[in-house]
Amino acid sequence: MIGWLGSAYLWVKAFHVIFVIFWMAGLFLFPRYLIHHQEALGTPEAAAWAKREALLKRMILTPSMLIVWVLGLALSANIGLFDGQAGIGWLHAKLLLVVLLSGYHGWAVGYARKLGRGEAPIATRTLRFLNEVPALALVFIVILAEVKPF
Repeated sequence: MIGWLGSAYLWVKAFHVIFVIFWMAGLFLFPRYLIHHQEALGTPEAAAWAKREALLKRMILTPSMLIVWVLGLALSANIGLFDGQAGIGWLHAKLLLVVLLSGYHGWAVGYARKLGRGEAPIATRTLRFLNEVPALALVFIVILAEVKPF
């Protein structure tokens, strides 16, 4: 295999992909929880949605995101991201999208806290639109990782 990971490269890559799937599954579900929570504000069901959000965040979203970052940076270092190697513009673009997706993750967690306090500053229609951000980001990330267009 290539780089300092040597024969562990494929194992690291496999676990990176596995945890990307976990993280994305959580990011597909979490915004839908936020919509249901927002629609339930003022009812006894709102507390149940807050509990579901907290459990999803604690058990899947945050741990998966952290593991994705650690393994992804290891893979990136292995192929020369930090060596100034030419021809990996696709990786820089992918990294930017992952940074933005991580920011979206942080925003969603913060919004869940606002809902927990009984606030709903975003219209449900807008929240439903924001629901699609992870899917769009994933499409571009996969294309960048597999096709490596630049």
